[in-house]
Amino acid sequence: MSNQTTVGELIAAFLEQCGVQTAFGVISIHNMPILDAIGCRGKIRYVGARGEAGAVNMADGLARVSGGLGVAFTSTGTAAGNAAGAMVEALTAGTALLHITGQIETEYLDQDLAYIHEAPDQLSMLQSISKAAFRVRSVETALPTIREAVRVAQTAPSGPVSVEIPIDIQAALTDWPADLSAPHLTTLTHDEARVEQLANELAKAKRPLLWLGGGTRHARAAVERLVALGFGVVTSVQGRGVLPEDHPATLGAFNVSPSVERFYKTCDAMLVVGSRLRGNETLKYKLGLPQPLYRVDADALADNRGYRNALFVHGDSARVLDALATRLENRIKVDPQFAADLAEAREIAVSETAKGLGPYRRLVEALQHAVGRDYNWVRDVTISNSTWGNRLLKIFSPRAGVHALGGGIGQGMQMAIGAALANAAAKTVCLVGDGGLMVNVGELATAVQEKANVMIVLMNDQCYGVIRNIQDAQYGGRRMFVDLHQPEFSQFCASLGLKHYRLSSLDDADAVIGEGIAFEGPVLLEVDMKSVGSFETAFAGPPVRKEEPQHA
Repeated sequence: MSNQTTVGELIAAFLEQCGVQTAFGVISIHNMPILDAIGCRGKIRYVGARGEAGAVNMADGLARVSGGLGVAFTSTGTAAGNAAGAMVEALTAGTALLHITGQIETEYLDQDLAYIHEAPDQLSMLQSISKAAFRVRSVETALPTIREAVRVAQTAPSGPVSVEIPIDIQAALTDWPADLSAPHLTTLTHDEARVEQLANELAKAKRPLLWLGGGTRHARAAVERLVALGFGVVTSVQGRGVLPEDHPATLGAFNVSPSVERFYKTCDAMLVVGSRLRGNETLKYKLGLPQPLYRVDADALADNRGYRNALFVHGDSARVLDALATRLENRIKVDPQFAADLAEAREIAVSETAKGLGPYRRLVEALQHAVGRDYNWVRDVTISNSTWGNRLLKIFSPRAGVHALGGGIGQGMQMAIGAALANAAAKTVCLVGDGGLMVNVGELATAVQEKANVMIVLMNDQCYGVIRNIQDAQYGGRRMFVDLHQPEFSQFCASLGLKHYRLSSLDDADAVIGEGIAFEGPVLLEVDMKSVGSFETAFAGPPVRKEEPQHA
């Protein structure tokens, strides 16, 4: 092997050392030195998306279900801008993702020359949509900059990091370094005295409840120790599956259901772990949560954010909860009626939610029967997700659930492709509406080309259903600009070589869904909502409350 190589190959070799097996992107003249090296080395699977937003969404989906590093490549200028919405989603979700974008030659950079593919002050744009953003400024600092970007992306609280690399630096020759190793990642430590203080307070509780967020996805073992001591569990949507959702001690993500809020009033302590207590999951911070409320988070700024807490512990959730469980052994005595009351609250929440689905309850039951326990459940922003996808269809592992956390429509299908290509589950199932699917519909071709093992459940009502319901509820029924002309999806899928099923009656749901799950490769299952009918309860946006909460 030669003593020299290009910076592009150096980056490719380094990503291999970081355990990257699959990367996504759109090839361009401003990233070709890196992608050429990836292709020549043959150790990383490169997936060519149809758009930069799709590439970042795919990398995001892969990282969420695998727990590894997502990697996406874009070109500079307009292409980097195209990725912005997907970067915002990854930032909202705290996804460990490396976004490598090109940049024009250093000779012409930042001179306002209207140089092709240059975006003025691109780095500032990247900083606003990333946890951090860097520019490689020399051949010598290329590897250190990329290594630091990976470290920052994977250090809690994790998030997407952007790096722009001028094309002349990518193509430049450099010596092979002695050290190509991945960055050293450290786990947060915590103040043992504060954990002891927290244990002393929780030891007094008779009906303690854990609220688990996405920051606990690596903490299942510690959570199970606390559950064995008698703690109950409720989760954010991002924290689903940390405890399997058929476990008797969990309320799942039915966190704002009336029966669950009534149950909160009977609890005498809540420990919120790794969750931002988002507005759409707390009735815009008016949900009456149990008091006293304690908090554990890797983000020091979570202290008193959204809700005031009686005590805050800054640290890694798995380590803190494990230490807490050790200190509480043989010290906490939970009310014997607590578990039964929790189970009753959940049963009521499930029943009320299912009742509001009308005919679509049959669809949920058929899906639950077909998917088994080993599947990824990826959802776009759509009525069906808000009414049942976020809560009712059970998931069983901490990383199986992926959804558009930032609320942006049209990202679920691409995230599902990335999740499927992670090979972290036997099947990936994706829930989308027709409005969301069409935002990035070209990525269906990516799914076919890459043979992604994903079943896309398309809820087709030929409109923006949530907006329509809001117009009915708040705008006097004036339905403006919500009707959507859509293709004949059976013909559209045929043109792509994509297997297609249509459900016009849910009497056929078991057979059709079973076939779709069994098929190896991408499938689009279209649910004709105009034929099936309406939900019994119309969803018109996240629930809100005007009055202040009455804390227990």
